[in-house]
Amino acid sequence: MKISIFGLGYVGCVSLGCLAQEGHKVIGVDTNAEKVATLNKGIAPIIEAQIGEVIAKQQQAGHIQATLDGQLAARETDVSFICVGTPSTHNGHLDYHAIFQVAKEIAKGIRDKNSFQTIVIRSTVLPGTNQKASALIEKHSNRKANRDFAVVSNPEFLREGTAVHDYYTPPYTLIGTDSPQAVEVMREVYRSIEAPFISTQVNVAEMMKFVSNSFHAFKITFANEVGNICKSLGIDSHKLMEIFCLDTKLNLSGYYLKPGFAYGGSCLPKDLKALITMAHDFYLTSPVLENIDRSNEHQKQHVFDQIIQMGKKKIGFLGLSFKAGTDDLRYSPIVDIMERLIGKGFKISIFDRNVQLAQLIGANKEYILNKIPLISHFITDDPSQLINESEIIIVTNKENEFAEILAQVPENKTIFDLVNLDFPNRGTRKNYIGLAW
Repeated sequence: MKISIFGLGYVGCVSLGCLAQEGHKVIGVDTNAEKVATLNKGIAPIIEAQIGEVIAKQQQAGHIQATLDGQLAARETDVSFICVGTPSTHNGHLDYHAIFQVAKEIAKGIRDKNSFQTIVIRSTVLPGTNQKASALIEKHSNRKANRDFAVVSNPEFLREGTAVHDYYTPPYTLIGTDSPQAVEVMREVYRSIEAPFISTQVNVAEMMKFVSNSFHAFKITFANEVGNICKSLGIDSHKLMEIFCLDTKLNLSGYYLKPGFAYGGSCLPKDLKALITMAHDFYLTSPVLENIDRSNEHQKQHVFDQIIQMGKKKIGFLGLSFKAGTDDLRYSPIVDIMERLIGKGFKISIFDRNVQLAQLIGANKEYILNKIPLISHFITDDPSQLINESEIIIVTNKENEFAEILAQVPENKTIFDLVNLDFPNRGTRKNYIGLAW
């Protein structure tokens, strides 16, 4: 295919070289005349493992050229990649001046074309940028979005020092666009990349890079805080984390990475507190660890605020234990919310077959009778009664039985789902509210 790359910095240069190596004809575009001249000599304008050899070979083979004329490049190619920088502003936002400048230049270049143009935003941009760029191109080209052209969000996941390797071995190829035609074009562009090809909503693709990099930053700081504590205890932190990373069922997995309600139970709060205490014993500051519980409490407050904003006084809760499949009530996060609602005069009812008072024994019975005796008065063993008496039904864990119960909830009652539980007719309900979806 004929491809133009706007921006010959780190991402643009690597993309240009690798696309050319895959057999595409590639035109590089930049406002820096020195970069353009350097590339036309077969010399990479950046320092990065392997890319110098790739560009030299592909330029000699006639697969690469560079120009200052962006309109010409867009006019002579079928796909245009936007790879310009989006630096931070003084207030933490991103500067999109270069993105929109390139969009206007591409628009002018394709104004008189009859063929379909695919414009790919490879730069890191916030959700909504694709839509703004599309409107800008439509305005300056007098062509119709998703008919004559389409804007695709295609975030990159390249690490400096291993960028060429990362280009060819990504975890997946992620595409966000509203155009089926553009999806097929991108399949052709990346036909040689052996990785899952994922086509998703535009805003999901735009958001992915921020979430990925923030998580990477979190992992680094988490590991550093663990290392500091281990050093003070005389523990080999690298050996510990080496073993830690072998657990791909929980530690390095998607198991706990599903947005929803706060965590609870006896183990997580207790062990987190103990680890922080170890750090304090050695006068260590561990900001990440110390703020985990604070964030968890904030999530509970967030749920409480949403309930208050709904303006209904009769609330039914499906679930009392801290998670499905257990009767353990210790540190159940929903208990705090229930107690606060009762204190504000809300009428609540609770159904959880695992937490029927007649069946409870031992620690859990003692806990509910001594620690949260007020809650015990609102437990029912009749879900139909709960539905009838409630204006809002709140789902707090993923018991299979709850899906069957929710299917019976009348349309005029609101379902507030804290756990993303699937149930019949969920997608067609007008009064369904998901906590984070």
